[in-house]
Amino acid sequence: MENGYHVAVVGATGAVGTKMIQMLEQTTLPIKKVKLLASKRSAGKQLSFKGQLVTIEELVADSFEGVDIALFSAGGSISKTFAPEAVKRGAVVVDNTSHFRMNPEVPLVVPEVNKEALKAHKGIIANPNCSTIQMMVALEPIRQAVGLDRILVSTYQAVSGAGASAIEELQTQAKDYLSGKPADELKAEILPAGGDKKHYPIAFNALPQIDVFGEQDYTNEEWKMIHETKKIMSDDSLKVVATCVRIPVVMGHSESVYIETKDATTADALKELMKKAPGVVLQDDPSQQIYPQALTSMGKKETFVGRIRQDIDVENGFHLWIVSDNLLKGAAWNSVQIAETLHEMNLVRV
Repeated sequence: MENGYHVAVVGATGAVGTKMIQMLEQTTLPIKKVKLLASKRSAGKQLSFKGQLVTIEELVADSFEGVDIALFSAGGSISKTFAPEAVKRGAVVVDNTSHFRMNPEVPLVVPEVNKEALKAHKGIIANPNCSTIQMMVALEPIRQAVGLDRILVSTYQAVSGAGASAIEELQTQAKDYLSGKPADELKAEILPAGGDKKHYPIAFNALPQIDVFGEQDYTNEEWKMIHETKKIMSDDSLKVVATCVRIPVVMGHSESVYIETKDATTADALKELMKKAPGVVLQDDPSQQIYPQALTSMGKKETFVGRIRQDIDVENGFHLWIVSDNLLKGAAWNSVQIAETLHEMNLVRV
C-alpha cells in the first residue's frame, strides 16, 4: 500500500452503495482512489466523493485491475460472477449479498464479534444479513459472559431493506390511502418479496413475510438469521428461531429478542454488559420512557439496546429490544468496518 488503497464500490447507485460511499468518506481507512461501478445504464453519471465528482463506470471483469478492496452490494448474481474476477486480479472482496454467506470457505464477519475469522479469508469476506448483524453486536457480549442456550427473535424490519423502490412504494401507498383510496386498490408490486407470486400493500400494514418461503414454512430471511447466527458465533448447538416481519418504517430495523442464558445472571448485569459492549448504546430507562426507536437510530452507526428485563416464568430467560440503522450497521458501515479491520490486521492482500 502506497499512500492508501484503491477501493471499488460495486452497486454504487443503489440504496446500500450510496451509503457505502458516505461511510468511505468518514472512514479511517487510508484511501488513494475510489472507483464507482454500476450497470451500463448508470455508467457516465457522476457521484460526489469528498467534494469531488467521480464518474460511474460500467462493471466489467477488468474493472478490478489495480483495485485493493472491492465492496459489493449489487445483488447475489453480480457477486457470484464478479467477486471471483476481483479476487483473481488481486482485490479482497467484502460482499454484502447473501451469495457467499454460508460458504464454509468464506468468513462471515461482524467486527465487534468475530474479527479473528478474517485471518482465514481467501479473498472474499461476507457481510451478514442486516437483521443478524445488530442482534450479534448485542448478544455476543452476553454469550461471552454467561453463555447462550436459546435465541428467539421477532423482527420489525424497515422497507429500505428491500431497496429504494420499496421506499417509493410505501410513500405512494400511504399518500393514496390517506387520499381515500381503499386498501385493496393500493398498487403493490414489490413487497413482501419481489420474486413471489402475490404482492401486498405495506402502508399501514405489517407483512409476516420477508423474502420467499422455504423449508418448514420459514422464509429465507428467517433461515438466514438462524444459520448466520450459528456460523458467526461458531456454535451449531445454539437454538435459534426467527419470525421476520416487514413494517411501514422507512429506515431502522427493530427486534424483540428473547434469550436463555447458560449461567445465572440478572437484568442489571446484562445492562452493565451493554454499557461496555463495543458498538452498543444502552437506552434503557423505563421510568423516563427511554428505549431504542427506529427513527432515532437513523444515520447512526451504533446498535441500540433497551427494554432489558427478566422473563416472568423462566429464571434464565431475558428479553431485549434491539434497534439499528439497517443501511448503515446492517450493511454499508459493517462492510467498511470489515475493510478497516482488514487494514488494522494487515490482511488486505496487495
